[in-house]
Amino acid sequence: MNGRVARPSLKVKDGDRVSVELPPPRRLDLEPEPLPLAVLHEDEHLLVIDKPAGMAVHPGAGRSSGTLVHALLHRYPEIEGVGGAGRPGIVHRLDKDTTGLMVVARSQRAYLALVDAMQARSVRRIYDALVWGEPRASHGSLATQLGRDPRERKRIAVLTRGGRPARTHWRVAERFRVATLLSVSLDTGRTHQIRVHLAHLGHPVVGDPVYGGRAKKQLSPREPGRSLPRDLLMCLRRQALHASELALAHPVTGKPLAFASPWPEDLAQAVGLLRAARAGGQQ
Repeated sequence: MNGRVARPSLKVKDGDRVSVELPPPRRLDLEPEPLPLAVLHEDEHLLVIDKPAGMAVHPGAGRSSGTLVHALLHRYPEIEGVGGAGRPGIVHRLDKDTTGLMVVARSQRAYLALVDAMQARSVRRIYDALVWGEPRASHGSLATQLGRDPRERKRIAVLTRGGRPARTHWRVAERFRVATLLSVSLDTGRTHQIRVHLAHLGHPVVGDPVYGGRAKKQLSPREPGRSLPRDLLMCLRRQALHASELALAHPVTGKPLAFASPWPEDLAQAVGLLRAARAGGQQ
């Protein structure tokens, strides 16, 4: 600022001269990798993928291989020039440990149309989330501003100033007292949106290592006398969040498309435990 190194808190005034030095852009070398892919639909314009837990969608900080993008480039090399740099074909994303349905663009025409459809909220995405506790209401919506947590930049937080608008809708699918199964839909697709919003609601996602908060600590698998919560956390070594339904109009033909994904084994086992405990009268 005006020829001197500036503090982050420095206020900018009319007439100030600000200079910024940016490093030259780096080329991302994405080497195709023969990784397994669960493909539910494919045509010349798009793919629908059922993503497993543990697979990041694209390279990022600390992860340069083993992603969905690397697998896509191996199986569909023509996707390299579609979409954004470093994220070929990627229209939306799921967190590394969130499972379920994703649509991927295979042509630039489809990519542009799918991006527009996402912004117009005409792509229907339903998630199943197992959360701690029991909401009083049967359904609800959350509309907040989301952005980087000013105290911990790797986290996303609900902000009173700044951030980007985010809206999440939820309804109770099944109650188990110690936990509840929710069906969740989105109007927006912000980073960690469902996980942050449900934690803000007071019912964090079971197994969430980042936003589990007080509930996660209280229900630690090492805590004695809490057998059902302990067993749940032993089943779920990740957040219990699954993208179970996807519906959209084909970006080129306009044909309606709808897909469903069954629960992965860990989520199915956890819900099975809860159902058995409820049938047996266990709290």
